[in-house]
Amino acid sequence: MENLDSDLLRTFLAVADTGSITEGGQRIGRSQSAISLQVGRLEHIVGQAVFRRTGRGVSLTDAGKQLLPVARDVTTRLDATLRDLTSTSLRGTLRLGIPDDHGRAKLTQIIGRFVQAHPEVRLEVTCSLSPDFPEMLARDKLDLAVYEVENPTATEEVIFEDATHWVVSKHRNIETLDPLPVALFDRACWWRDAAIASLTASKKPFRVIYSSQSVSGVKAAVEAGVAIGLLGRTSIDAQMTVLGEGQGFKRTPVSNLVLGESNEQEPDLLNSMKAAIRDAFRYS
Repeated sequence: MENLDSDLLRTFLAVADTGSITEGGQRIGRSQSAISLQVGRLEHIVGQAVFRRTGRGVSLTDAGKQLLPVARDVTTRLDATLRDLTSTSLRGTLRLGIPDDHGRAKLTQIIGRFVQAHPEVRLEVTCSLSPDFPEMLARDKLDLAVYEVENPTATEEVIFEDATHWVVSKHRNIETLDPLPVALFDRACWWRDAAIASLTASKKPFRVIYSSQSVSGVKAAVEAGVAIGLLGRTSIDAQMTVLGEGQGFKRTPVSNLVLGESNEQEPDLLNSMKAAIRDAFRYS
């Protein structure tokens, strides 16, 4: 006879709380296919469906409603026990920088894991535009930061690579755009430089008609059909068409999401937070 393990229960809770296989997977950092497999295994073990599939997502069956409070109690007790057993004497303040476009989806996972292990540590989190983070590290205003670079240095640990592409709304015909209307970041950073260099190399006339501080702003301009934009693969959705060499666009660089750190913080604090960050971005 198979037993219920805590991993299956955590997956069940993530899906139950969000009402969606996809969003449940995002909450715990797993792919949609991995979540579906785990839900299937759970339903095989209990011998009946725990979710009812609907047009808008999933809802709990009677069996799922019966399992829900048990799953919460079990995982809460396990987390409390692990916290008591593994909690160290680490204390102090850790200043963390997380990019606004990546951080909101990951911050809950990062903080949850770290605080459970180190409840005596005070966290000061800056969630903003990542181009500022290297300077903040150099000026000792941050202890640890996640940010994007084109060419990582020897002291920056790459935790995720994201290919970049020119994209246009799938409802917009690129052939009718002359000059090309372009959406760019509105501040000096390598993304803006890479975009301009690519457009110059393509020898296509263009004009910048839209500027934004964030990826979400550039993405909105593309989806609205007012401009083309340079985005990472993880930001491209079904409403966009990727533009490549067939349309005359040169290859653009890979965006490297890196971990940078100052030299002033307690190594044990940094290492524990870095482990939590790596875990959160592992399934990006």
